[in-house]
Formats: sequence, structure tokens, C-alpha cells
Amino acid sequence: MNTFALLGAALIGLALGLTGAGGSIITLPVLVYLADLPPKEAVGLSLFVVGVAALVGALQRIRSGEIHLKAGILFALSGMIGAAGGARLTPMVSGRLLMIFFAVLMLTVALNMLTGSKVEPSTQSKCHPARCLSAGLAVGVLTGFIGVGGGFLLMPALVKFAKLPLRVATGTSLAVISFNSAAGFFSHYGEAPPRWSLAFVFAGIAAAGVLLGSSFAKRLPVNRLRQGFAIMVILTGSFVLWQSWMG
Repeated sequence: MNTFALLGAALIGLALGLTGAGGSIITLPVLVYLADLPPKEAVGLSLFVVGVAALVGALQRIRSGEIHLKAGILFALSGMIGAAGGARLTPMVSGRLLMIFFAVLMLTVALNMLTGSKVEPSTQSKCHPARCLSAGLAVGVLTGFIGVGGGFLLMPALVKFAKLPLRVATGTSLAVISFNSAAGFFSHYGEAPPRWSLAFVFAGIAAAGVLLGSSFAKRLPVNRLRQGFAIMVILTGSFVLWQSWMG
């Protein structure tokens, strides 16, 4: 494993800890372009790495009271079902098409974050079961399909549909990501069993990055974190789209 791949694993955890997202969306490109894994094999391993790292971050956020229990349960329940279903879609598309779809999704979400409202919701947290279950299901399908924890979609969904403050949405996102990733990972396991040595090394480094990122997140303004995350996603998505289109 090369040095750039190890640095990528650290960045995955750092982004997850800082934003409750980000790490999941850069894991697949890191595994494909830095660790030289085929896209379809990288999907399953990506879910394992992100799931372990997110679980570590969620346990840390529980102690800080930054997890909304009701929203987390509703999003996780429907998300796990969606992830299992989404995993069935992955074999139906080519690796190249999978990466192009992934890149377009990244750019769409990032541009929406940059152009949308940057003010925290002022209303009280309110997770209506029907809305939260529907949003969680949609995120779960994408989780299983493209091998991401879904945090880059969970964060705006938790803020919009559950009316969570950004810091609580970050912690809740980590908890939901861990469940969604587990469901997606086991659904993919029979197709391409992971390279366990690589999986454990990546997960360990990413988990350490989550702890470090979570400690920094408390000292940084939430809007700056949001903007920084969106810019990172745009850069990564542009690179993936260029590589996939040319390849």
C-alpha cells in the first residue's frame, strides 16, 4: 500500500469527524485511484471502512449529547433496508458508469450546499416519521448502490427533514452511516469479499482521523465546515468525472 493511499485513509476519517460526511464520499475515489482497486470491489470495502470509522465517531458524539435518538433510529431503520436493496443494483452497471454517476451526484450535492441557505434551522427539532423514513430510505439506496455512507446526503436531509442543528445533525449522521454501511457491506459481501488486511488498515487509520476531526469540529464555525466540505466534494467529484470520462 502506497503512502498516498494511507494519507487518503486519514483524510477519510478527518472529514467524517469534522462534518459527519465527506469521508464517505471520498473513500471510493481513494480506494479506486490510490489503492488501485476495481470500482465494484472498492464499493464493498468502502462500506466497511466508512462504517467502522463512523461508528467510532458516533460513540464519541453520544457522550457529547450530539445525537438525536428518534431521527437516528428512523433514518437508520429505513436506510438499512434501502442499502440492502441498493446493493442489488450495483452489478447491473459497469464500473465506469458507476463512477460517472457517483461524480455527477457529488457535484450536484456540493453545488446545492454552496448555493443554499447557510443558516442553522431556528425551529425546534422535529422528525416526522413519514418524512424521515422516506428520506432515510432514499439515502440508503444510494449507500448500497455506490458504496458510500451517505453522509453527504444525510447531513442536508437531517437538517431539512428532522430540523436538526448542524452539530447534532453531524453526530446523528455518523450513527446512521454506521448502520447503513453495515447493511450495504453485508449485502455486497458475497459478490467481492474484501481484502481484510487492506480493510483493517484503512479502517484503523480512518477511525483515528475521526477522533481527531471530532475534536477540531467543536472549535470551528459550522458554516465554514459546510463550505469547506462542499469545496472538497467539488474538487473530488471533478477529478472522478474527468478520470471516468477519459478512461
